Amino acid sequence: MSTLKLYGIPNCNTVKKARDWLESNCIAYEFHDFKKQGVSQQVLENWLAQLPHEKLINGAGLTWRGLDDNTKANIVDNASAIILMQAKTSVIKRPIVEKNGKILCLGFDEATYKKELAHE
Repeated sequence: MSTLKLYGIPNCNTVKKARDWLESNCIAYEFHDFKKQGVSQQVLENWLAQLPHEKLINGAGLTWRGLDDNTKANIVDNASAIILMQAKTSVIKRPIVEKNGKILCLGFDEATYKKELAHE
């Protein structure tokens, strides 16, 4: 049986909520720290096959808001999104929970976690 993987940044409050929820529900997971481990092009391509880059890039986050308008305007497709997400991993919406390469949850919403992860 494959383990859940939770992608994020340890000091992110939303990631902390997700980790607390998983732990309090006794759901085993492997944590992937974007800051320390980065994220591969292959992983990003897989995610982008499941969700549009507009959902994977956190447009409400400080990292996105800190980008200049030209950089933002140049994110027009998956290839440009991958370049940005690899250069600035904190622009990726988090946490991302996946299993066997399939995204189960994006962000943290307790109702969604209960529905998608309760059987793990």
